[in-house]
Amino acid sequence: MNKIFNVAVLILLFLTSFSGQAKAQEVEKLFNGTDLSNWNFVLDKNNVPAEKVFYVKDGLIHIAGEPLGYMYTKQKYGNYHLHAEWRWPQGIESNSGIFLLIERPETPFPNGIECQLKAGSAGDFVLLNGSDLAEYKNPESGRPKFPVIAKTKASTEKVAGEWNCADVYCHYGVISVYINGVFQNKGTNKIKEGYIGLQSEGKDVEFRNVTLTPLP
Repeated sequence: MNKIFNVAVLILLFLTSFSGQAKAQEVEKLFNGTDLSNWNFVLDKNNVPAEKVFYVKDGLIHIAGEPLGYMYTKQKYGNYHLHAEWRWPQGIESNSGIFLLIERPETPFPNGIECQLKAGSAGDFVLLNGSDLAEYKNPESGRPKFPVIAKTKASTEKVAGEWNCADVYCHYGVISVYINGVFQNKGTNKIKEGYIGLQSEGKDVEFRNVTLTPLP
């Protein structure tokens, strides 16, 4: 009887562990491929309807680039792997970014960390609206308005018109960024969770396959 009981306990523990691991690996589609109903929007001066700047066409997120602003998730996230693919559809390199660990949605730059997607600089960190990373050291001339922690390697971006991949890992405030599979940056934030945003800045940019996988 004890042997049977012990086997049953081991099976239960295995199933519980497996269930927990499976749940941790469930992928959430932040973009459902149809509409932007699960996103909120912030635009500079709010003088343009959000749907003119952020919209879905042919199964892709289109962001006009003007005016400044961003779309952001309706809930905060903590430990996760964020995957997003982007391209410059007109073949013209421009500017955008992925906002991470947003504390408070504000116009046009929230308190949070930007994973830069600007052409040639994808993988840089930009510290927005007073946010900080432990790795940033203030220059003797004083803190600039938009402090930058540069990526660690030369650009690994593809040419305009081709799809790029950003993989961002946030784990208890530690942010690691890979651009097209190449590690580019790492930073440590005291903020452990926040909203995720996609930026409007510059010209047209398209996004697809925006997914989030929770990390334990």
